[in-house]
Amino acid sequence: MTTPPVTRALAEWIVSVKDGDIAEDVRQEGVRTFVNWLGCAVGGASHETVDAAIRGVAPFSGPQTSTVLGRSEKLDAMHAALVNGISSHVLDYDDTHLKTIIHPAGPVASALLALAETRPQSGRALITSMLVGIEVECRIGNAVYPDHYDRGWHITGTAGVFGAAAAVGHAIGLDATKMQWALGLAASQSAGLREMFGTMTKSFHPGRAAQNGAMSALLAEAGFDSSLRGIEAPRGFANVMSDKQDYGEILDDLGSRWEAALNSYKPFACGIVIHPTIDGCQQIREEIGARVGAIASVQLTAHPLVLELTGKTSPKTGLEGKFSVYHAAACALLHGDGAPTAFTDEIVADPAVVALRDKVRATADRRIHEASVVIEITFDDGSTMTKEIDRAIGSRERPLSNEMLDTKFLRQAELVVGAADAERILAAAWAIEAASDAGDVARAARSDKLRSAAE
Repeated sequence: MTTPPVTRALAEWIVSVKDGDIAEDVRQEGVRTFVNWLGCAVGGASHETVDAAIRGVAPFSGPQTSTVLGRSEKLDAMHAALVNGISSHVLDYDDTHLKTIIHPAGPVASALLALAETRPQSGRALITSMLVGIEVECRIGNAVYPDHYDRGWHITGTAGVFGAAAAVGHAIGLDATKMQWALGLAASQSAGLREMFGTMTKSFHPGRAAQNGAMSALLAEAGFDSSLRGIEAPRGFANVMSDKQDYGEILDDLGSRWEAALNSYKPFACGIVIHPTIDGCQQIREEIGARVGAIASVQLTAHPLVLELTGKTSPKTGLEGKFSVYHAAACALLHGDGAPTAFTDEIVADPAVVALRDKVRATADRRIHEASVVIEITFDDGSTMTKEIDRAIGSRERPLSNEMLDTKFLRQAELVVGAADAERILAAAWAIEAASDAGDVARAARSDKLRSAAE
């Protein structure tokens, strides 16, 4: 069977997309994606991971042109893309393409907004380029998922670099050949390992994808060439990094069926496969009230992927807690919490949380959907109750409303920049398509309330 010219066809589509080619409902989802991403980037700005990233790269930054969102610092566009990508993902609160578990906006929006402060474009143009980039990364992810992910690749990093390259390439007006070069450069920088989950390096993946993808497009613009078949060649991305290559997932209905319209937004700041457990435990807490103190045991029955990804029984840090279904269940039962405040170093070590966490057991059952869970509670007196969650809040079946996105944005951003600035940044995010200069939104998200020790 002859392999179709995937990279060429994809590049030709990328460079052809105009603002008016995207249906209004898809654009509206794009704005929701941007709002959610900006809230997560500001909300993560005070995390120690971001502090460490800035300490590491600031001495080597070029001209300080681009905002570190939620902070007082500026860096060159490439390093701002890196740090904002890290910040947007460090709380594990960002958007999710549920078919692949890609977190689409981090690599793409981080690259675009950093560049917008040096290469001005309108907010409407930025949303168009962002949607193009998200479409590319999700379709490439579809083509290799789940084999690629099951091998241990962190697909947000590996597919995200293509999305960032496509988005920036679209924004700066590459022609089709240079866009093929950009995709080839991206393919050569596709990286990210699931081994890093629970560490700072997990959030490095979307940050580096943003930085490397933007660099791929800018190098291509300067005449730096690559293979024209970086995706589908025998030694290209898809064949080297996966046993599955479904190129129809990349090319079929391109421009009419939008993966970007299927994005979802997390109500809880942790691995998405834990969300049904948190949702169910919050409901149980509301139903039993003070009987939480009389829980003798908690039995979870979930798909094996839940335990594979979030099976840390004794997390020691907040980042590890995000990958512990045991911790998440205990915290939701005790405090009703699944926000970033449930995944700090302090709460992970809290004796009351640890005591209940030690009562949680989990069993894998392939008959249960990845997005479902059965929770069985046994009380000290021997009585029991069962809660089944088919799809959690935040899923495509139970999506977050715009009002819920507002609450999520403000709840995390207020902790970093204060209530007034959080409201102001939120308003700028929703108005992105009306902005004559998208860089104004980045500048609006700069805050003097958070400064590095080096300043």
